Amino acid sequence: MRAAGKVVAEALTRLEASIIPGKTTTADLDKLAAAILSERNALPSFKGYRGYPAVLCVAVNEEVVHAIPGARVLREGDIVGMDIGAIVQGYHADAAVTVPVGEVAPAALNLLRVTREALFRGIAQAQVGNRLTDISHAIQQYVEQNDYSVVRDLVGHGIGRSMHEDPQVPNYGPPGRGPVLREGMTLAIEPMVNMGGPEVETLSDRWTMVTKDRTLSAHFEHTIAITSQGPDILTLREGEDIPF
Repeated sequence: MRAAGKVVAEALTRLEASIIPGKTTTADLDKLAAAILSERNALPSFKGYRGYPAVLCVAVNEEVVHAIPGARVLREGDIVGMDIGAIVQGYHADAAVTVPVGEVAPAALNLLRVTREALFRGIAQAQVGNRLTDISHAIQQYVEQNDYSVVRDLVGHGIGRSMHEDPQVPNYGPPGRGPVLREGMTLAIEPMVNMGGPEVETLSDRWTMVTKDRTLSAHFEHTIAITSQGPDILTLREGEDIPF
């Protein structure tokens, strides 16, 4: 899983660096993602999963998750979420970032900042002996303190030999509930945060989920392992700071 996590981290870094406002399409990002996984002898977690047709999920602006790459050109001022999973020797890792395209409105940048911080506040609770919803509560509390909303219809998940394993990891709820966190557990923690209300809906392609009120949404995710020394982030990008 650590090897898969390194591939995922490298892919997200290279994908972000490749974006040229007014030129790059979401299909371009998917093509690059496929090439990076191939270079690293990794298989895509997403392609073919329940019929999903691409390596990468690319969500722009009001799109929350699961948007299929295509001809859409990324424009100055957009925010774009990129979610990718990789398999190395039978083990998965999964991570996502949402990044600005060129110059972006301050309100959008603040949404990205809060969502990323919420992810790390959740990760900080992934300690041996804590309960699963300690993670959930930390995320929800921080998001709502900043006047945003947490998507309820989508959750994080256990991960390992399969991309989605038990337990589910909600991004909301009271603390102190659910399984006790134990050393060796591996989780994909992934807050999805909306600027408006928490409601989402699925478009006619049966994949793309958007905010019901069409406000902006951001998505950040890391795969982590729970250890006696604290959470070990397996998808940490080179140079990425850990704010705890």
